[in-house]
Amino acid sequence: MSLVMTFDERYRAIDSRDARFDGQFVTAVRSTGIYCRPSCPARTPKPSNVTFYPTSAAAHEAGYRACKRCLPEAAPGSPQWNLRGDTAGRAMRLIADGVVEREGVPGLARRLGYSPRHLTRLLTAELGAGPLALSRAHRAQTARMLLVGTDLSAAEVAFSSGFASVRQFNDTIREVFGMPPLELRARRRVSRHEGPGVPAPGVTIDLALPHRGALDASGLFAWMAARAVSGAEAATASTFARTLRLRHGPAWFELRLDDLGRVRLRAALTNLADLSTLVTRARRLFDLDADPDAVDESLARHPELAARVAALPGIRVPGAADPHEMLIRAMVGQQITVVAARTALTALTAALGEEVPEFAGVLSTGADSDENAARLFPTMTAIAERGSGVLRGPAARIRAITGAAAALADGSLTLTAGDDAGEQRAALLAMPGIGPWTADYVRMRVLADPDVFLPGDVAVRSGAAAVGLPGDARALDAWAARTAPWRSYLTAHLWRAVPPRTAAPRRGSASLASPSLTTAGGIS
Repeated sequence: MSLVMTFDERYRAIDSRDARFDGQFVTAVRSTGIYCRPSCPARTPKPSNVTFYPTSAAAHEAGYRACKRCLPEAAPGSPQWNLRGDTAGRAMRLIADGVVEREGVPGLARRLGYSPRHLTRLLTAELGAGPLALSRAHRAQTARMLLVGTDLSAAEVAFSSGFASVRQFNDTIREVFGMPPLELRARRRVSRHEGPGVPAPGVTIDLALPHRGALDASGLFAWMAARAVSGAEAATASTFARTLRLRHGPAWFELRLDDLGRVRLRAALTNLADLSTLVTRARRLFDLDADPDAVDESLARHPELAARVAALPGIRVPGAADPHEMLIRAMVGQQITVVAARTALTALTAALGEEVPEFAGVLSTGADSDENAARLFPTMTAIAERGSGVLRGPAARIRAITGAAAALADGSLTLTAGDDAGEQRAALLAMPGIGPWTADYVRMRVLADPDVFLPGDVAVRSGAAAVGLPGDARALDAWAARTAPWRSYLTAHLWRAVPPRTAAPRRGSASLASPSLTTAGGIS
């Protein structure tokens, strides 16, 4: 599957109603004034009547409304925003994280290094819509998800989707979907899959999170279980839950599979205004906007990988729920085993993490009454000021961790999902105690960059040897170049290929398969 599709390739996709392309572009039909997802079951329009847009916002701006039959807003997000490291891709990641709602277009432009006017011109030229229209489309998508997936009132949906008023919400839903909110809700297929009781400091929601293609859910849950920080996280073979600090207060969420094989999100939030951000971060954590068909098809072309891909379709690269936390976890895990790093991070969270009484017991394993206390991962300020009294290990590493936390706390180091990859890597490498492995690993997890390879990772080299690839770092790196732009997924496959009882390594790793391996980071 090519990364840049021609008109003819897109047209063949809609003619075959290929669901793999849902969310990657929309089809606007001049004769009807509507736009659809590629898999829409309606009759294929004539080519002369078709215009393809990269986003629904662009179709809105061109005067089209969403198809009532296929509801293109219900499709998974486009993997292009992770593939693209340009301004448009970075902007889309930040918009999805709610930056426009929190900081306005000036805040988005400042993060990207442009004036608001120039950013609007750039995005309009690239994506067919400016930042306000793109943010508005994201709000409409969130609102549709809540209308059909929850019993929240229309007013609650409006404000949790980021609309300034119920009237603005009603007008937008009518304009985008061609029907009022309650009519859109009436079209839903009710399918409730409630789990055990969940504390709700504000409101509890339960939603299905769409994804395309196969999903290696067992691999994701196993990764999380090996690295879960007690008190702030809990994982089983089929669930992952954690607390999270959001703008309006603490939140809790759980990801699981329902009886239909869908990923479901349960969440309890202090304020509904944080819901869109939480959904975006949960999706990124489980890499739900990936295109596994494109990844698998590309990797399977190499004979050395074909059997691995066939055995593990839909492999994903875990993301990061909080970029700042991700860096600290990676640094704490340098040069020690996954188990030791998890122990150190649990101690750090127990000592410095803020307790959240309203979530007490929800993350407990039942093995120890002390685990009933739910906590948030420590703030960067707390780690900077008091981390040296809790962390154990070489003094230079402790200084590096507390120094990085201080830089994140005072803003001298920025780390977001919308960073430029090269600039982020350079900024991290400039920090004491952060080397290429950690900088690249953080880039893989925080930016969801699909093309990061870690040839110095001992588990990667061990997995490579197990599947018949070069074991030497330089030779392996040269071989891996042929799998671009999917080297992060190659890395994930090699982590999974590590033999169960690998001997003690020479250097770091983030192995999924062998928690006993020494790690240079990747505790998430």
